[in-house]
Amino acid sequence: MRKEKIKALRILITGARILSSIFIPSFCPLVGFIILLTATYMSLLPWDFKLMLLSAVYIFTIAMPWLGQKLAQRIYGWTHHEMQMQHNRATAYIIKIICYLCCLSFCKHMNLPNFMGAIIVVSLLVNCSCVIINIWNHISAHSAGTGAIIGCIFAYSTIFHFNPLWWLCASILLSGAVMSSRMLLRGHTLLQVLEGTAIGICCGLNGVILF
Repeated sequence: MRKEKIKALRILITGARILSSIFIPSFCPLVGFIILLTATYMSLLPWDFKLMLLSAVYIFTIAMPWLGQKLAQRIYGWTHHEMQMQHNRATAYIIKIICYLCCLSFCKHMNLPNFMGAIIVVSLLVNCSCVIINIWNHISAHSAGTGAIIGCIFAYSTIFHFNPLWWLCASILLSGAVMSSRMLLRGHTLLQVLEGTAIGICCGLNGVILF
């Protein structure tokens, strides 16, 4: 019985690590663009344009922040663990914010609809909120990212006039799974993941509706 419990716990921990690795906040903008380019009238655009756009979003929101963080680690001599410490996390967030601003400028240059640029605005709001709040409290950026997805789905449902029930159910289940994984891995407390989710939902709603 004890061996079975240990095996089940190991499976849970492995699943939590996989969730935390897949649904990292940096992937949210790219996932948002993929959804808009496949589930809306934007799917009518030529494939070469869609691939170019997704490549640009990947470079600005994933590749460049990753390279910037690696450069910061080399300059300051931080290990990966030290980079994740609360007083050093601001550096990673600032790098992301600069890269996302570049991506937003690119969207404006390409004359993309505002509802597409809103995805980057939401990511900027989430990162800026995390930078400010992390001065006092180490909230969960993973939960903020999945919370932003919930807020964005609700906001986009008002723009495109579709029933968001199943999308919301799926995103809420995903958010709950990510929150549980962060607590299971002892990365955050219950209060920290709840705060992150609430902030993400607010950023998702306001970023899409007001942009």
